[in-house]
This record gives sequence, C-alpha cells and structure tokens, in this order.
Amino acid sequence: MADNDIPAEIRKMSFEEALDELKAIVGKLEQGQGTLDSAIGDYDRGAALKRHCDAKLREAQAKIEKISLAADGSVSSEALDVE
Repeated sequence: MADNDIPAEIRKMSFEEALDELKAIVGKLEQGQGTLDSAIGDYDRGAALKRHCDAKLREAQAKIEKISLAADGSVSSEALDVE
C-alpha cells in the first residue's frame, strides 16, 4: 500500500508514537469499549498506524548494512539480509 493511504498526521509520527497509539487502540478494542461506530473508526485508524509502522520498519531495514573486516584489514559493507 502506498504512503498516500496513510493520513498526513500519522505520516508525521515517529515509529514509537505510532506504535504507542496502536497499542492503546488495540487495548480499547479488546476491552470492547465504546460504540460500534467508534470501534470501526478506531480499527481504521489502527490499520493506518500499522501501515505507517510497517513503512518505517522497511525504511530502517533498507538502511542496515553488514560491515565486514577482511583478513588484510580492509573494511567492506553490503546490504544485510535479515529475512
């Protein structure tokens, strides 16, 4: 899904802020608090927060590099395969 599917105020959030709000929404939904309409709105916001967190994690993963030191002392780096 494209970043365009994520509301602008969520795109501005850090990973930690979005994750904290997502945890709060999940807790609220698990406890059955609120009306059906508010639960649907919370679910939609939670889905957007999850997409944002996923995008932030993919962005961070793309920046991770494996740094290697060769026997002759030279240093090289390559993309780290974390899968």
